[in-house]
Amino acid sequence: MALGIGLGLISNSFSAIPTSGSALFGFGATILAGATMGLIGGGGSILTVPILVYLLGIPPVLATGYSLFVVGLSALVGSVNYFKLGLVNLKAGTIFAIPAFVGVFLARKFLVPALPLEIFTVGSLVVGRDLIVMGVFATVMILASVSMIRGGSEPEKEGELQFNYPMIALEGLIVGGVTGFVGAGGGFLIIPALVMLAKLPMKQAVGTSLMIIAVKSLFGFLGDLGNQSFDWGFLALFSLLSIIGIYLGTYLSRFVPSAKLKPGFGWFVLIMGLFILAKETIL
Repeated sequence: MALGIGLGLISNSFSAIPTSGSALFGFGATILAGATMGLIGGGGSILTVPILVYLLGIPPVLATGYSLFVVGLSALVGSVNYFKLGLVNLKAGTIFAIPAFVGVFLARKFLVPALPLEIFTVGSLVVGRDLIVMGVFATVMILASVSMIRGGSEPEKEGELQFNYPMIALEGLIVGGVTGFVGAGGGFLIIPALVMLAKLPMKQAVGTSLMIIAVKSLFGFLGDLGNQSFDWGFLALFSLLSIIGIYLGTYLSRFVPSAKLKPGFGWFVLIMGLFILAKETIL
């Protein structure tokens, strides 16, 4: 019965979705974003909000809610594959994830709804909730790109697991807050923390990152249920495309070293972040 309901939702969404060129490109880009997350354990989710806002016409605040669900579900699927391969460290993930739950839930439940729709205007520029969300999101993209570009060529560090509990927990809280505010998974922050603070090998950090992203993103989405009205048919279709992408990326990760992909993807994210800032404030 549950399967029939799910298929019905997807079927209805196909009849209602836009078929313009930008919309079709947006759905194709969704698969690419999922594949990127499967390949490098993060990064792909940071494309979800721009896809929803600029290609599919979803309002920014609602787009961050959609993104939390899609990113969380996609990461959950990807983490299962890594778990089967023994590449998920439950201890490090738990230490990081618990404070992250607190950060993401508080941001979605209280911080985002508290932002006024309009604070002030400068000429034709309206400074309010949408501009703040997209501005912070673009800033996060730029910071993420720097992390990917710099970290992409660094050799993998392996060693005895030595957990820095306070620092792992603090970064979990911060990443959780960022995740809740902008709707991105935060893998670009989680992976360096797991490598540097928990001394996890890169592949294990990727798998653990996906588990953390899955749980905290879906937990943050719960904070939106009372504040937003969702099109569940559209969300089902969008999630399905993202899951297809992450299966593709997880499969390709067996053959393509993630370290070689990160710098190039980082430059792409940097350009996207600068474009969003320009579009929201100048264009």
